[in-house]
Amino acid sequence: MKLQRLVISCGGTGGHFYPGLSIARRFQERGGGVLLLLSGIHARNQCETASRYGVAAVALPQMPHYRRHPLLFLRGLIGGYFAARREIRNFSPQAMLGMGSFAALPVVRAAVSCRIPLFLHDGNARIGKGNRFFSRWAEFAGSAFPAVNSEKCRCPVFECGMPLRPELSAGLIADKAGALDAVNKEFGTGFQAAQPVFLVTGGSQGAAVFNRILPQAFLRCHGKFQVIHLAGKGKADEAAAIYQNAEFPYLLLESTEKMAQMMMAADVVFSRSGGSTLAELSFFGKPAVLIPYPYAAEGHQMDNARYFAGQEAAVVVENSAFDVEKALELLDDALNDREKWQIMGKNMQRLSRSDASDVMIDKISEQLN
Repeated sequence: MKLQRLVISCGGTGGHFYPGLSIARRFQERGGGVLLLLSGIHARNQCETASRYGVAAVALPQMPHYRRHPLLFLRGLIGGYFAARREIRNFSPQAMLGMGSFAALPVVRAAVSCRIPLFLHDGNARIGKGNRFFSRWAEFAGSAFPAVNSEKCRCPVFECGMPLRPELSAGLIADKAGALDAVNKEFGTGFQAAQPVFLVTGGSQGAAVFNRILPQAFLRCHGKFQVIHLAGKGKADEAAAIYQNAEFPYLLLESTEKMAQMMMAADVVFSRSGGSTLAELSFFGKPAVLIPYPYAAEGHQMDNARYFAGQEAAVVVENSAFDVEKALELLDDALNDREKWQIMGKNMQRLSRSDASDVMIDKISEQLN
């Protein structure tokens, strides 16, 4: 039986939505029919995003966090269940793929009640609470990285990688020099390929370790280098006040849609360790200093980071331990032992699973047979 019609449930944050959207887009490219059933407070905005890529999506009734708003959660669960059941019956899928989060519960229960085979994907090295709960009904769960707690699942777990946005590889610039040329033309900078480039990307929210500590360390660092700094929405002013006396070339932005260019231009990246970020780092083969977000659920960003550090592809520093002196130590090492960091980059690229969407689709199809 060839998989031809698939429902994907994405609930909650972008960390669940964008990998699901990537799988949906790839499945459509392969000739399949797909429907996204979205829940959570961002569902309507996510529907608009999906529509821009030609992917059909339906926003289900909102379902706030069960601990904060138990009555609203229950109302959203019931309303979402019947809405999802109606959509599933109309669409007649052969399988349903859940991307994690308890916000997906209405769709999961609706699929189970309609006897639609359930499959799961988790974007981290630690299978989340939602997917662990859903695993009692699932055929299998795919994880972005080797799972540290697969024994907690009631279904088989296998590593399939993290689905990547197709834009990352579309029109990919082959080398650092080409990427810097593109950045220079786009932003009017004068970066040179012969000098190291540090990329700082602290996530959409920004953070003090990225926007205060690292700029101070750059100003105290000796040697020739360049900096591309993505500060996060509304966070650039904080970093700009420190950079104003910089003697090195730098580009400071809140964010950019040219992330592929920035990654290709970088020699070393300072970042958090979310699943999508790490998948992109490995795709581009960039050594990284990973500073896990300390409040990530169940510490899953630390689990992700430890996996890459264990493969000698990254250095991990706890958020509380990252100060100016630690940053200086790492910068000096990256500038004075470039061969070591280049080897780390090769190790990072060795971990890339750019075929994750295809692997997940093929595995579901095999299971249906």
